[in-house]
Amino acid sequence: MDSPREDMIKSASVPTLPSHIITSHLEHKRAESDSTEATSKPSPFAETGPTINRSKTKDVIAKKKALNSGLRWPRIRRTFREALSEFMGTFILIMFGDGVVAQVVLSGGKNGAYQSISWGWGIGVMLGVYASGISGAHINPAVTFANCLFRKFPWKKFPIYASAQVLGAFCASGVVYANYKSAIDVYEGGPNIRTVPGFSKTASAGIFCTYPAAFMTKTGQFFSEFIASTLLMFCIYALKDDNNIGAGALTPLGLFFIIFGIGACFGWETGYAINLARDFGPRLMSYFLGYGHEVWSAGNYYFWVPMISPFFGCAFGGFLYDLLLFTGESPINTPYLGLYRFIPGMRHAYDGMSWREEDMKEEDSAV
Repeated sequence: MDSPREDMIKSASVPTLPSHIITSHLEHKRAESDSTEATSKPSPFAETGPTINRSKTKDVIAKKKALNSGLRWPRIRRTFREALSEFMGTFILIMFGDGVVAQVVLSGGKNGAYQSISWGWGIGVMLGVYASGISGAHINPAVTFANCLFRKFPWKKFPIYASAQVLGAFCASGVVYANYKSAIDVYEGGPNIRTVPGFSKTASAGIFCTYPAAFMTKTGQFFSEFIASTLLMFCIYALKDDNNIGAGALTPLGLFFIIFGIGACFGWETGYAINLARDFGPRLMSYFLGYGHEVWSAGNYYFWVPMISPFFGCAFGGFLYDLLLFTGESPINTPYLGLYRFIPGMRHAYDGMSWREEDMKEEDSAV
């Protein structure tokens, strides 16, 4: 047992600090620990690029300033990132696509020809896909629709993607118009003259959206867009199938050749819209810009064909690829080609079952 003298020596050698100093020290240590943990485990909104750090101090304040996840715009951008990606991908597509048509048409063929248009649209798709890879680079509502059918893409995202795509095309066509407005005035014959193919020899509305050849019947219009859309979706799935040759990181380049080929081989009759957003967005913009009711009535009210036909074509193209070649996870590789889901008595009977070869082997070995 310690003597009173020893107790006095110990108390004298370990001075007691005031409580407010101890509390301040503990809070400092806790803040430093929290900052270190935040740095090692960034939030989902943290930036991946260079950080913003205007602090001249070190330690706690510097570490707190180094994280940008609390900034308002990164949080907003994270929420709308996929929609913004589809918007910008389609925006770039239309900038190059409508831009090349404007240059060829308004120069009277002196600065390009039909093949230039095929090149321009192919490049537009390629660069649009590079820009919108974050969201999957659909840049086409019909492609999004096919992915919902065959690749388990969430249906709840379909209206978001489609709206962003149409809006991107709408805005881009307005930029193209603003850029070429003076040339359009000269080509049309005046600043207040805006005409549509079939109603004038100097019509400029074809810069923005597609119009069919005069000889095309309604059935021919639909079938032309259907074939082009079927080819588009079949080839996209081929490029993305790693169990086939697959294109991997070269997928955007492959898409360039797909669009170039479709334009060069099937573009004459209807203009190969193959994309609701690509056609409807700029068509709506041209209507607002003063091209009149003819943007809807031209070609015997052709406007609805590129809105509807690509959905049927892309769905059929995806169906053909999965039916004939694809061995991965797809509704086509389930009982009755996936139609069991629409038969009330079968849907519950097959729920939760797997028909993958690996799973079936495991079940057989377990038995």
